Amino acid sequence: MHKTLTEIIKNRKSIRSFADKPVSNDIIKEMLQKSSRAPSGGNLQPWKIYIVNEKSMKDFLQFQKNWKGKEEPPYPIYPEKLKEPYRTSRNQMGEQMYSLLDIKREDKIGRLNQMLKNFDFFGAPVGMFCFIDKQMGLPQWSDLGMFLQTFMLLAVDNNLDTCAQESWSLKQNCVKTYLDISDDSILFCGMAIGHANMDDKVNELNTPRRPIDEWATFIE
Repeated sequence: MHKTLTEIIKNRKSIRSFADKPVSNDIIKEMLQKSSRAPSGGNLQPWKIYIVNEKSMKDFLQFQKNWKGKEEPPYPIYPEKLKEPYRTSRNQMGEQMYSLLDIKREDKIGRLNQMLKNFDFFGAPVGMFCFIDKQMGLPQWSDLGMFLQTFMLLAVDNNLDTCAQESWSLKQNCVKTYLDISDDSILFCGMAIGHANMDDKVNELNTPRRPIDEWATFIE
């Protein structure tokens, strides 16, 4: 059955456990080509995309496991002093996930182990790394976000699931070394791509959004 755009948007969510089911590079390539139609100021198209799949995924995960180099994250994922209501939204999301997994607040090891699953792409068969040139500014980072959103919606349309992962920026040097990326690029994020493992409770997580009256104003 054909999905409407509204259904696709509603069905997109971050998946944190993937089934052991392969995804072909042909499908990924087609979605990337379509995603390149996302809005881009001046048509700069500032994204640089790298895909690891099958052999390269195994090679990368092994390389990462053995990586001993120093890491210098290129940007803070969240502001240092996150103000309200953003702080509450972030905290509630974390507590909602850990409660679903029955990981108590005092279980530091359990929470750490869950966080570390980011770095095997939550078991996804395909990983994507998204870079942007250091020369680019905030408008181009906005373009990059629209490109990624377009890709994630196309994934839903192709019966695939994703999880955008800014956590990969914490391992920028490892990723850049494996991919042989020059110093003039910044790793913005990674993305896990595949089919959701719906037997895993973590994928029941569906984060709420704040009421529209809290963030939208209609001027009369």
